[in-house]
Amino acid sequence: MSTAASRAAILTLLAAVMVATRLHHFGAVPDASWAMFFIGGFYLQRWTRWAFPLLAALAVFVDWLVIRGQGLDFWTHYCVSPGYWALLPAHLAMWSGGWWLQRATGGRVQWRSAGLLLTSVVVAAATCHLLAQGGFYWLADAVAEPTLAGWWKNYTDWLPAYVRVSAMYVGIAAAAHVALARLWPAQAAALADARGQD
Repeated sequence: MSTAASRAAILTLLAAVMVATRLHHFGAVPDASWAMFFIGGFYLQRWTRWAFPLLAALAVFVDWLVIRGQGLDFWTHYCVSPGYWALLPAHLAMWSGGWWLQRATGGRVQWRSAGLLLTSVVVAAATCHLLAQGGFYWLADAVAEPTLAGWWKNYTDWLPAYVRVSAMYVGIAAAAHVALARLWPAQAAALADARGQD
């Protein structure tokens, strides 16, 4: 499979997982969006210019579908406030975490690089949550009288869950990456080498 075909397959898979889990944001299967942006940053670094905006637009479109599917107006929905648009830099933080990991490992994720993987996911998710939650807390009308203490409590209350979900999905992707690299080492090495080229 060519590098472009591999990237297209990865982008398609990321989009499919994001749609499948984001449609049921509060369902039994947690939303994988943050992790999909992280994984995209790792694998699709050279396609950032259009792959990141595509996934970001897809996230908004899925939110629109879910809200409209409830018979509600998207623009007046509780979650769609000026703070909603903080999701753009928040998702970019996840993408950047994956991009950094790719640079730090040369695209060759192995079990010995697990510390870098864990660190990058935690830092990216904490930053993403800071932007997403902070945007909603400070810019939406949902909180009548926002305070620094109230924001901090909200941030720390939700942070472990968001980090855990992101780490779970990225861990699954890392395990699949390692397994596939062992099954097809030449193809995995070629894809890793080609990430810096085009």
